Amino acid sequence: MSSRIEQLIDEIEEYIDNCKYKAFSTDIIMVNKAEIDELLRELRMKTPEEIKRYQKIISNKEAILNDAKQKAQELINDATIQTNELISEHQIMQQAYAQANEIVELATKQAQEILDSATIEANNVKTAAMQYTDDILANLENIIKHSIEVSTKDYNTMISNLNNIDTIVSTNRAELNPPSIEEETPSVDSGNNEELDVI
Repeated sequence: MSSRIEQLIDEIEEYIDNCKYKAFSTDIIMVNKAEIDELLRELRMKTPEEIKRYQKIISNKEAILNDAKQKAQELINDATIQTNELISEHQIMQQAYAQANEIVELATKQAQEILDSATIEANNVKTAAMQYTDDILANLENIIKHSIEVSTKDYNTMISNLNNIDTIVSTNRAELNPPSIEEETPSVDSGNNEELDVI
């Protein structure tokens, strides 16, 4: 069963896949800002909940170890009881000591095996939870970077288009208002007979 974060990531990817491409473009899409903001807002809200859930799983490591210690202690207690019962009879005291030592050794070995197994299991759970959380955050990081790239391309394209339009408008205005002949002919000083170059 997938988490809500995975579902949201799938929804964002599906939304991006269904977006229309911008005219004359094969890699720039048109995004509805309100819809993508809503998906990202919900993803941002759900991420701490998922992380807490996996932190809770990791915290269960202590419960697993405590349970293993309890079982180990029960084995040792049973071994102690059996030892006491065996040594209570004088005629089999030597045999009781030997059997008691074997039982205690076996119980200690089994207790250690339980502790080792529980530790390995708890570490595996912790590693898996951390990896899963890292994968989710990596996917989110990729989506955000992609959104930034798309937005930057759109902005740069818009600025370029506006500059082109501004150039066209300036050119059109210049064509509508050409300089007059009087403005083009410089005035001649009556006291100076030298001809002036017309610029």
